[in-house]
Amino acid sequence: MAGLFLCLLMLVVNLSGKAFAAKDIQVNEVRIGEHAGYTRFVVDMNSQVPYEIFTLSGPYRVVIDLPELNWAQKKSKPLGLVAGYRYGLFRPGVSRIVIDTKKPVAIKKHFRIAPGGKSGHRVVIDIIPVTDQTFAATSRKVTSPDWPDYIKRHQQRDVVNSTPAPTPAPEKRKPMIILDPGHGGPDPGAIGSMGTYEKKVTLSVAKAVKAALEKSGRYRVRLTRDRDFYIPLRQRYQVAEKHEADLFVSLHADKIDRRNVRGASVYTLSENASDKEAAKLAAKENKSDLIAGVDLSGYDEVVARTLLDFEQRATMEQSWHFAEMLVKDLGQEIRLLRNTHRFAGFAVLKSPTVPSVLIELGYLSNRKDEKLLRDPVHHRKIGSALLRAVDAYFRRQNRLSRS
Repeated sequence: MAGLFLCLLMLVVNLSGKAFAAKDIQVNEVRIGEHAGYTRFVVDMNSQVPYEIFTLSGPYRVVIDLPELNWAQKKSKPLGLVAGYRYGLFRPGVSRIVIDTKKPVAIKKHFRIAPGGKSGHRVVIDIIPVTDQTFAATSRKVTSPDWPDYIKRHQQRDVVNSTPAPTPAPEKRKPMIILDPGHGGPDPGAIGSMGTYEKKVTLSVAKAVKAALEKSGRYRVRLTRDRDFYIPLRQRYQVAEKHEADLFVSLHADKIDRRNVRGASVYTLSENASDKEAAKLAAKENKSDLIAGVDLSGYDEVVARTLLDFEQRATMEQSWHFAEMLVKDLGQEIRLLRNTHRFAGFAVLKSPTVPSVLIELGYLSNRKDEKLLRDPVHHRKIGSALLRAVDAYFRRQNRLSRS
């Protein structure tokens, strides 16, 4: 019965009576139409699905959440109120479309249409322009009647599948390393001239580093994501806290205007940036939640921790030592920027208890770096360097604990 229950939870039920596994739902086409007074956004699929739609400000966006989908269609050109859109797996079980709008909008209509002619099942959203005052005063979330039931069933499945592994006995406990592949899902990160996506590079490198660390037999390793979906920034370091991690390493590969600049760099947290480039990079990375359509209005003062408590300052000091070791060992394997160790106010590094660093693996704006970042051999070199740096860090920790 338990196996049957889990199978049922993996299904999205088509109201016509046919059941589709989430992985079988296919997006056939996205269409955008400009009409008198409103813009229509249509998602054409092979199955009727539940949905949730909401609007966000700062910048203005319309977010559409759907069950997990396969995206095979080409992107449509923006029209009317739509400035652009992106899509991807927001979290397991939920795909997300984020529509950037040219001005504040409201949802005029939302409905589903059954297949007809050459079209499949369609989710239709009509948006209209509104004033800032109207936007602020309007209810900004709507759902299909079956969305709450879908989410409830999906959450039940997560509970069934999320039994934590037993914690090793203290004397046998190996250090826990959390690797965080940056971006993911509807947030692709930087895109190189050869079409290389940062979110794919960071995941590939994270898997290579994980393999190197685990092969040593000295560490336990977890990824914040093991496939292409999005995790809000603060939830990333909370994964490290949940698993009582000893180190947190966030992986990125940025893009800048100066295409001749190349090489890796290492960042740690600070109230004040080491330079303008570090400050600019931190500001860019901290917008990742906005790109992925995360509603930040619910973050309270406890979640948005400051750098003022003593515990976090001690953690920042440990992070600094680990970063210095990383610079030394990465430099033996790959090209580095000058002034390699930098610092700024990265949101993803703000755990008060887990030493954390962010590695920029190179620049996708530079063709040589982009080519290397696509190469599995280069990924393994990064894994070897990180293993040596992690070993050096824990040798230091052991010396300090003995003394």
